Amino acid sequence: MAKEPGYCLHKPSGQAIVRLGGRMFYLGPHGSDESKTKYAKLKAEWLVSKNAEKFVQSPDGPAIAAVCLAYLDHAEIYYGPGTELENLKLAIKPLSELYATLPTKDFSPLEYKAVRNWWLVRKCDRKAGRVSRQYINTQMKRVMRIVKWGVAEGMIPASVHQTLKCVDPLKRGRSDAPEAAPIKPVEMAVVHATIAHLPPVVRDMVELQLLLGCRPGEIVKLAPSMVDRSGDVWKITLTDHKTSYRGLVRTIYAGPKAQAILTRYLLRGADVACFSPQEATRQRRQVKHAARVTPLSYGNSPGKRSEPRETKGGTPRPPHEAYTTMTYARAIQYACDKAFPTPLDIKQDPEKRKVWKASHRWAPNRLRHTRATDVRRQFGLEAASSVLGHSEITVTQVYAEQDAERAINVARAIG
Repeated sequence: MAKEPGYCLHKPSGQAIVRLGGRMFYLGPHGSDESKTKYAKLKAEWLVSKNAEKFVQSPDGPAIAAVCLAYLDHAEIYYGPGTELENLKLAIKPLSELYATLPTKDFSPLEYKAVRNWWLVRKCDRKAGRVSRQYINTQMKRVMRIVKWGVAEGMIPASVHQTLKCVDPLKRGRSDAPEAAPIKPVEMAVVHATIAHLPPVVRDMVELQLLLGCRPGEIVKLAPSMVDRSGDVWKITLTDHKTSYRGLVRTIYAGPKAQAILTRYLLRGADVACFSPQEATRQRRQVKHAARVTPLSYGNSPGKRSEPRETKGGTPRPPHEAYTTMTYARAIQYACDKAFPTPLDIKQDPEKRKVWKASHRWAPNRLRHTRATDVRRQFGLEAASSVLGHSEITVTQVYAEQDAERAINVARAIG
C-alpha cells in the first residue's frame, strides 16, 4: 500500500504542499481550509489508487490517470456530491490500477476489455457474490463517458472513442457475469419492523416517501420553498431532479397523510433541507438521556461534550445539514440490522453473515416500487405512471395536464 503523504509547509512561499510520485503539489496558504480540502482530496485519491505512478505524466502525451483526475474535477462540479460521483470513482479504479501511466492514444479495445474483465472477476463490497452484468455495463458506460469528455477536451484522440464504440456491451447469457436480481417492492410488514428502529426524522422520511412514491434523491432534497400549500392537495415542485436536464418539470402531489408529516418540517429556512441529520442526532441524544439511569452528578452531563469527536486524522466530523441518498440508505440499513439481527450460528461465518444481511436489508428506492404496485392495483397503470412522474419528451401538454389531474385525485384519495 502506498505510504500516506504528509501535509507540509513550503517555507519560501508560505504555501502548503504535498509530495506525490516525486511531484510537489501546491495547495494554497498553509493552514487554510482551502489547502486542507485540496490535501484531503489528493491524499484520498493517492491512497485509493495504491499506485504511485498515477501522478506521473507520460512523455507520449496525457496519461490515463491524468484524464481521470481531470474528469473527477469536472464531475465534482457538474454532478455535485452524491452517488454518481462515488460511482465514477469506482469506475475509474480499474483504470488507475491497470493503465495509470498508459498514454491515452494507446488505449485500445484490448485495454477496454481488460478493464471490463477486472469487473468480471470482482466481488462487490456491498453485496454477497460477484457484480452483475448490468452493473458492469453501467460502469463501462461511465468509462466511455470519460473517454468522450477527454476527446472534447483535446486530451484523447477522437479515434480512440470511435474504436471503443465497436465493443458491444455484455449480453445476457453470453458472459460469466451473473444477472442482477430485479428490484422488487418491499413488504409493508418489513417496513413497519424496520421503522421501529429508525430515528423519528428518518422514520418520517420513509413514511413520506412511501406516500408520495418519490425517489430517495427527491426526498433528501425536499425544502419548504418547493411546497405550494394553496390547494387541498399540496404541490411539490422540485428544482433539481433526475430529468431536470431535459427541461422537464417534476411535480409531486401530497395528500392529507403526507401533509401531516410534512407540516412538522416546514418551519425552517425556505431553501434549507426539511430532513436534517443534525436534528436526528439531537433526537437520538434526547432518547438516550431520557433512558439514562446514572445520576446527573456522575459522568457527562448534557451539553458537556457539545463539540463533535475528532476522527483519527484529527478532522472533526459533525452531522451534515442534509441527508444524502447514501446516508439515508445507510440509516435504513442500520435499522434493518437491529430489526433482523443475525442468528448466532450464522454470525460466526463471515460469508453467511454477509448473505444474511444482504437478504434482510432493503434500500429506499424499493419504497417507490411498493407505492407504484399499490397505485397500479387500485387505480391502473396510467395513474401509477402519473404519480411516479414517468413521462417521455414527446408527451404533449394536454396529456401532461391529464396526468397531473389524475395524480391529484390519487393523492386526495390515499393521502
